[in-house]
Amino acid sequence: MNVSISTVSSRAELKTFVKFPWRLYKGSPYWVPPLLRDEMDTLSPDRNPAFEKAEARLFLAHRDGKLVGRIAGILSHAANDKYGTKNMRFGWFDTIDDYEVAKALLDAVSAYAKEKGMNRLTGPHGFSDLDPEGLLIEGFNEIATISVIYNHPYYPGLLERYGFVKEVDYVEFQALAPEGTVIPEKMLKMGEWAQKRNHFRLLKYTSIKKLRAERAQELFELLDETFEELYGTVPLTQKQKDYYISRYISFANPEYIKIAVNEANEMVGFMLAIPSLARAQQKANGRLFPFGFIPVLRALKKYDTLDFLLAGVRKSLRGKGIDLMMTIDVFRSGLAHGVHFAESNPELETNSKIQGEWKIVNRRQHKRRRIYTLDVV
Repeated sequence: MNVSISTVSSRAELKTFVKFPWRLYKGSPYWVPPLLRDEMDTLSPDRNPAFEKAEARLFLAHRDGKLVGRIAGILSHAANDKYGTKNMRFGWFDTIDDYEVAKALLDAVSAYAKEKGMNRLTGPHGFSDLDPEGLLIEGFNEIATISVIYNHPYYPGLLERYGFVKEVDYVEFQALAPEGTVIPEKMLKMGEWAQKRNHFRLLKYTSIKKLRAERAQELFELLDETFEELYGTVPLTQKQKDYYISRYISFANPEYIKIAVNEANEMVGFMLAIPSLARAQQKANGRLFPFGFIPVLRALKKYDTLDFLLAGVRKSLRGKGIDLMMTIDVFRSGLAHGVHFAESNPELETNSKIQGEWKIVNRRQHKRRRIYTLDVV
C-alpha cells in the first residue's frame, strides 16, 4: 500500500496532472471545472510567460497503479527577489482523503525546496496573484467562482497534520439584491459627492476592441501599482501583462469594465466584473469545443450574478471614493440586466477599506480561504 511519487516530464503526464480533479470532484455540485486548455497553458513553460522568472516541478502520487494525488512546487524568483525570501510556493494540491498520500506529496515539494536552497513553503499559490490561491476552509457548500480554488473539507486537516500553520486568510462576500431593491441612497450620495469634489469621471466603452487598444496597458500598469503592497503579489513582466490582457480583457463585457480618470484623462482606478460563468463551466466540463461554448454564451447573455474579478485605485487617491463610484456603476449596469447577486471573490481579511464597502449593501460572508506556511528544515 506504499505511495509512489513521480515527476511530470511529458505533455501526456501534464495532461494527467491537469485532469486529476475531474475524477476527484466527480458529482460535486460546488466544484467548477477550469478550462483544460487554460490549465495546460498555465503549467507549460512555453506558453506561460511567468516562467521567465519562475520554475516549477509537478508531482503525481500513485498507489497500486492508481492516481491518487498531485501537487506543484513553484519557485518564484520574482517573489523571492521582491520580498527577500527563500520561499517555495506550492499549488495545484489535490489528493484523496488519505494522510499517507498527502504526506508523500508534501514530502516531495519539501525535498524540492531543500534542493533549491529554500527554507520555507507557502501555499496554495499560483505564479502570480492573478492565479487561483488559498485553500478553502469555510464555505464548502457554496459553489465556487471560475477564478478560485475549490477543495474538499478534509484538505485543511491534512495540511495542519503535516505541520502547516496559517499565513494569511482571505474572505469572500456575496452581496444580495432581492427583487425590487435599488442601490442604497446613502451609497449614491457618497458616490456623487466623491465625483463632484474630486472631478473624477468614468469612461464609457461599448467596444472591447477599442478599450483594449486605448486603456488595457494602462490598466495593468495601475494594477501593478495598486497590488504591489498586497500579500504575495509579484510585479508582472510586459509579456505577462499581454498574456493577462488576452485572458481577462479580450472576452470581457465592456459594460462591466469601469475606468475612472482624472481631469488630465489619466487612469486613477479600474474595476472588472463579469457575469457568473460557474454553472456554465460546469456544463462545459472543461472544454469549449465542440459544444461547451454554448452554455457559456448563454450565461453571458442571461445571468443573475456578477463576479468581481479585479479592482484597483491609485495609491495617492485612496479614500476619495473612486472605488465607490465604480462599484455603483457596476451595480447600475447589473440591475439593468436583472442581476440579484454579486460575488466579491477573495479579499485579504485585513483589507478593511474594501470590506467596508460591502457593509453598505445587504451582504454575507460565505467563504474563507487560507494560505499556509511551513519552515523547511
